Amino acid sequence: MTDQHGIEPDTTDDGFEPDGVEPDTTGDVEVEQIDFETDEARVNALRAGLAGYELDDEDAALLELEEFDPDAIRILPALPVLAIVGRPNVGKSALVNRILGRREAVVEDTPGVTRDRVSYKAEWAGRRFTIVDTGGWEPDARGIDRSVAQQAEIAIELADAVLFVVDVNVGPTSTDEHVVRMLRQSNRPVILVANKADDARRDLEASSLWSLGLGEPLPVSAVHGRGVADMLDIAMEALPEISAVAKEELGGPRRVALLGRPNVGKSSLLNKAAGEERVVVNEVAGTTRDPIDEQIELGGRVWRFVDTAGIRRRVHLQQGADFYATLRTQAALEKAEVAVVLLDVTEPLSEQDVRIIDLVLESGRALVLAFNKWDQLDDERRRYLEREIEKDLAHVDWAPRVNISARTGRHLEKLVPALETALDAWDTRIPTGKLNGFIAELTAAHPHPLRGGKQPRILFATQASTRPPTFVLFTTGFLDPQYRRFIQRRLREDYGFEGSPIVVNMRVREKRTRRT
Repeated sequence: MTDQHGIEPDTTDDGFEPDGVEPDTTGDVEVEQIDFETDEARVNALRAGLAGYELDDEDAALLELEEFDPDAIRILPALPVLAIVGRPNVGKSALVNRILGRREAVVEDTPGVTRDRVSYKAEWAGRRFTIVDTGGWEPDARGIDRSVAQQAEIAIELADAVLFVVDVNVGPTSTDEHVVRMLRQSNRPVILVANKADDARRDLEASSLWSLGLGEPLPVSAVHGRGVADMLDIAMEALPEISAVAKEELGGPRRVALLGRPNVGKSSLLNKAAGEERVVVNEVAGTTRDPIDEQIELGGRVWRFVDTAGIRRRVHLQQGADFYATLRTQAALEKAEVAVVLLDVTEPLSEQDVRIIDLVLESGRALVLAFNKWDQLDDERRRYLEREIEKDLAHVDWAPRVNISARTGRHLEKLVPALETALDAWDTRIPTGKLNGFIAELTAAHPHPLRGGKQPRILFATQASTRPPTFVLFTTGFLDPQYRRFIQRRLREDYGFEGSPIVVNMRVREKRTRRT
């Protein structure tokens, strides 16, 4: 399988060394000793040599790339928060999707699909705000349902205004009356929304909701969009310009996605890092379904952690909420910069674990491996684990490893240096002169094997991008995959790239034909 840059992932280490040369360190490139003038002279000479080859506009753009720095962190005002609450299956998540204008929240006919309070950035009439979707609230709930209800109660306390959603087809219920009492105690502005009013006839039925004592009910249809615009206009009047309850946001904190199999401890890790019960934790596998986005201060830095749904099996074998949850996990990974893959050390490493790691590699994100439940590991299981790591995770031996306990918070502080190391590698850029000096020394010591009587040469090398580091080699012929993996290994030996995948692409260019 090829990645997004057209190169198959380096999933094997075949021990290839060109021309039968054994790996050693005596011929390593010492590019640090090359001064700046020599680097510039080398680059200019190599660029001049490319003038004799057929190059297109994209080639020219690559050759003129400039180096850049990551975005700086900046303070942003706290956006007002609008929470959506109600009992199960009244259409809260469907209303969230209608407000966002896209299918972001998981929606299914089964009650109780949403379990955590999930925040989304939204905009209406030129105003930006945060909308919070919650699980269904029920009185006297037990087990996981009680945890869901508690998250809804927290959402109300952390909101500037509340949309209270009621099913117009059912009318006011005793559960709705319980919610009303809770809302009155919160002293938050409340807008009563009569959802599922798909036509004018339903508008008349909404009048029965006056009995809840929250003022005029607003008939809307989240599915069809009817009445949603008027509802949002009223909500904007209730929201302050700057939130009175939300924290100031930091623009630019590094985004960390927590991935792993169901019940491996992702939500426990987020809660422990946040220092609060931010997401529902339960022994029921697959509790989390929507990606949970939370700004966290850890190790003296601010991070944006995203707790994701556990990936159970292949996407095409999933159904319903699990299917959409997996798609949203993949989307969350695409938005992240580094992925922390949690592995349960009390169980054997599985094909599922390897598949999740490969998903990170295909996305090009930085990678940290977190071995969770380390406090439950005995000596016998430790020996088996070491063999499993050597056998199944050899293709990511460059990823930082941390041994933690998400439940107790043991060694959680070790996660920060690992994240910083991986992100630094992900952002690393090698100056063009040093890169070409490295390639020249490398190919001189270990030239590409002859193929069909010809030997491909590398004319010029440049780093096309960071995040992940992507290198482009202009060559006179096709480089064997083994040779490209050899170059990748030597790049890691000389420049580190611990925690980051690296990509080596090539562009085969022929000499210009002379005109007679």
